[in-house]
Amino acid sequence: MSKNELVAKIEALNEWEAVIEEAKAEAEAIRDSIKAEMMERDTEEMTAGKYIVRWTSVLSNRFDTTAFKKAHGELYKEYTKQSASRRFSISA
Repeated sequence: MSKNELVAKIEALNEWEAVIEEAKAEAEAIRDSIKAEMMERDTEEMTAGKYIVRWTSVLSNRFDTTAFKKAHGELYKEYTKQSASRRFSISA
């Protein structure tokens, strides 16, 4: 692949990523308007045509690693393992 082709691909990628971000923002705005309607109706479930929309409260328990590290630092280190991954980035 030539340098010009690579530059063209990077520019195309940047354009597509901009389109994706715009679409995500639009989807989030629509999602927020549906949530606002559900709050106005004071409901967690709503039927609209063939769709059932749910916006429910969820409780979950999560392990507090920060507190565990402070209280049991050596034990934390004993059970921690390093992992490797690759990251793709483009900067101008």
